Amino acid sequence: MKHLQLMDKYPLNVHTIAKNETTLHNADEVINFIKTKIDAHPVATYIATFDHYSHTKSLENFEMDENFIDAKNIIFCFGVQLPKAEMLGIRPRSIGVVETADDFVLSFMDAPNPKAQEFMMEWVEAI
Repeated sequence: MKHLQLMDKYPLNVHTIAKNETTLHNADEVINFIKTKIDAHPVATYIATFDHYSHTKSLENFEMDENFIDAKNIIFCFGVQLPKAEMLGIRPRSIGVVETADDFVLSFMDAPNPKAQEFMMEWVEAI
């Protein structure tokens, strides 16, 4: 897992998994794998899956890496505490899944809660 600053300001975790290193075959299977982790978690709540690939392709002047086969986000929330209104600006959590011919690239922003960060890292690394 790599940690980087995307666009010099967004703390991002990125994990690239070669397709020959996992039993999962496509982005939908990766999303479903993560959803089982969310559903099994005592606090996490699944919200939605966003098909970013279809959305972007539907736009008139879209730009997308030609190597992308699929691109989706699974959206969920841990939400154990809500101490101040501003916390809503950094929630919910999302893990992005991009499928290419050879790899899956998973990415997510740092979570404000260290335990949530740990769970997301474990889920992604389990793929």
